[in-house]
Amino acid sequence: MTIHMNLGEDSYDIIVERGILERAGEHLELDRRVLIVTDSGVPSDYAEILAKQCRQGVICRLDQGEGSKSLDGFARLLETMLEQGFSRRDCVVAVGGGVVGDLSGFAASAYMRGIDFYNIPTTLLSQIDSSIGGKTAINFCGVKNVVGAFYQPKKVLVDPDLLATLPKRQISNGLAEAVKMSLTSDRELFELFESGDAESNIDTVIVRSLNVKKKVVEQDEREAGLRRVLNFGHTVGHGIESSEGMSELYHGECVALGMIPMCGERVRPRLIKVLKRYGLYRRLQYDWEKIALAAFHDKKADGDSVTVVTVDEVGSFEMKKMNCLDVIELAKNSLEGLVE
Repeated sequence: MTIHMNLGEDSYDIIVERGILERAGEHLELDRRVLIVTDSGVPSDYAEILAKQCRQGVICRLDQGEGSKSLDGFARLLETMLEQGFSRRDCVVAVGGGVVGDLSGFAASAYMRGIDFYNIPTTLLSQIDSSIGGKTAINFCGVKNVVGAFYQPKKVLVDPDLLATLPKRQISNGLAEAVKMSLTSDRELFELFESGDAESNIDTVIVRSLNVKKKVVEQDEREAGLRRVLNFGHTVGHGIESSEGMSELYHGECVALGMIPMCGERVRPRLIKVLKRYGLYRRLQYDWEKIALAAFHDKKADGDSVTVVTVDEVGSFEMKKMNCLDVIELAKNSLEGLVE
């Protein structure tokens, strides 16, 4: 299936097709120098399969984890392209999850003021969310995604077959973002999660999630308004993630917790039941002072207030400005009362 992202001169296709990695050369312009960026958590043969389809494929394998999404990781990609004689006519292809995609896209946006960038996401989280929309970034001084650029890929290839090597926890991590999009924008998708059939219909989950994000990005490419809906659960979620040192919990697991306080009384128990079903519900020892510092020392905060997304009815949402302290108090009351 081909999903077209309509962004004028920056429009591109998102192709969802099993086995497409083996045929990537039919869809991407690889008759040139190609920097293939991957990491140690991705099966090595994925990058090698792609490299065989390039005229000159250069594989750059990073260490797995958020630590690579840094100035050092950014510099390594730029240095590799310089050493290999990359020109403005060459390109970068990300073969990995969100860290690889964010870092690769940012490097492509900066090298010689911008060269072509393609994304081949290999995790469920990146297949349904981070691989499209053009947000590229690195972490800096302990703040997530604070240095980056809006830079759209030329094409995105989504191969659900690549998910076969992922552990169950990583699948659940990705499902959290799909749950997020279903709550705000797709009632039928949320009902699929409630039925317990999401994993057996993963292609449907991917396509419906991509279509939600596509519609939002087309209306608000640079997050001037509507695109903030995609941050549902992220304000508190990012605070939890950063306060935990970006290591104990995965991104989707933190977003899952961050959604709970932002749901109305009728929706919250339904969400918790879904989170339990997919391994995304847990109790933690929260350090609210650290969470508040991490959540609001952030590009989304505006002085003492922040715009949050709330869901009182599945499939619809509301944006409202709240005092930062009130957000933390709401999260504290909602999350500390959780029971197993």
